[in-house]
Amino acid sequence: MGAMERVAVVDLGSNSFRLVVYAWGDGRWRRTDEIFEAVRIGAGVDESGALGEDAMARALATIDVFAHFARASGLTEDEQVFVATSAIREAANRDEFLTRATAVAGTEVRVLDRDEEAKYGYLAAINSTTLSDGAVLDLGGGSMQLVKVASRLTAAADSWRLGAVRMTERFLADGEPVSEKELDKLRTHVARKLERADWLPGTQRLVGVGGTVRTLATAVQRAHELPDLGVQGQMMSTADLDALIAALAELPASRRATIHGIKAARADIVLAGAVVVRGAMEACGVEAIEVTEAGLREGVFFERMLATDPPLVDDVRLASVMNLAAQFGVDPPHTQHVAALATGLFDELAAAGLHAGDRHERELLWAASVLHDIGMAVDYDDHHKHSRYLILNAGLPGFTPREVALIAQIARYHRKGLPSFGELAPLMDKGDQELLDRGAVLLRLAEDLERSRDQAVREAHAVEEDGVVRLELVASGDTRVPKWAASRESELFSRAFGRGLEVVG
Repeated sequence: MGAMERVAVVDLGSNSFRLVVYAWGDGRWRRTDEIFEAVRIGAGVDESGALGEDAMARALATIDVFAHFARASGLTEDEQVFVATSAIREAANRDEFLTRATAVAGTEVRVLDRDEEAKYGYLAAINSTTLSDGAVLDLGGGSMQLVKVASRLTAAADSWRLGAVRMTERFLADGEPVSEKELDKLRTHVARKLERADWLPGTQRLVGVGGTVRTLATAVQRAHELPDLGVQGQMMSTADLDALIAALAELPASRRATIHGIKAARADIVLAGAVVVRGAMEACGVEAIEVTEAGLREGVFFERMLATDPPLVDDVRLASVMNLAAQFGVDPPHTQHVAALATGLFDELAAAGLHAGDRHERELLWAASVLHDIGMAVDYDDHHKHSRYLILNAGLPGFTPREVALIAQIARYHRKGLPSFGELAPLMDKGDQELLDRGAVLLRLAEDLERSRDQAVREAHAVEEDGVVRLELVASGDTRVPKWAASRESELFSRAFGRGLEVVG
């Protein structure tokens, strides 16, 4: 593998400062390090109009830590991008702070204007989800951006001073339990501010970006007792958010972190943030918001990595799978051939009427086929289990938690065992056990036919007759090993398709 390029993106937000290091090259990219600090530089800016001395001291101390980290990591000045958002942008003493911050950082700190801040949130969302038409919501500590998306491109954008820190200080500053009357004041304020964006009503789909959105989604996940696979692709309904707002409002700020999923660093501002998100959902007319774990810093990174204008990934799901496969050094000729054999059998069995041939199911089978061997990076023994772990934990942007779990379980059962979901069962829908059975046996058959890793079995054709599926092999060499291996799958094949299995050729 060739040398990787690196960049450290430093997001100086109104609530928190975050440094994230990315590496990319050879058709893959990954996050390699991260430092986070809840600086609260935006505290009190609305009231005084300026950054406070204590807030600036916290900010400069954090930037100093980041600068030392960058030097220790061998990051050059060109490999560091510092960006500042709402609180710093709007402060009367921003120039004074920027002079001091630049001196400490050892590199320029770039202040994003409202349009740039909205753009980077949009790039983060569009390159980590399948959003084509709808809107992106990016909620920070000082402001909220909404971007209208049409055919994956920006169609309109606006920014409001509705950040979680700002709204907390203005409406919920005492930290006490919050009455319905107090919540209504904040709701009315949000609704009135959003009235000017006449393009919001009728939004088809809404994707949420930002730490507050992720925190809310984590709390909803815990409330439903769902497996913890992160919140990428999770849907958060209006009912979910209403229940969480009610629970948070009953508690003083000092106790809101007792709600599972609420981080102590955000406990005092998360209620105001929840009300703002709920107000935006109301203005858009959506019943749920989709969450992405990507943020402004990913937007900055994508602009750096991609050489297109705008910097958009062509196919997020395809890129996500291929990126993960590349990170763990799979054998592409083998995995791509396994994927071709598995999806080919999927298509022929659908044509024979043995299943519905759903295109989404086919895509999950393809993804599991490409990723089934990534666990070899850990060890050959139990590599099917290692592959499952890596798929569940390394992240597959563009897929929902349910889809990630299905891909992982199909890969998990590509060698042996009776497919089941175990602790992942709460994520599943009706019919998913049957989907898992089909995917697992088709991947298992494809792996058996490619057991020697030489692509000797060029094709496999399924012919159904008299309650038996005959698997006819087209090969360029001896087929004894693939026939022996594939013939052992008759029990699972019968469970998945209700037919016997015969392997010939």
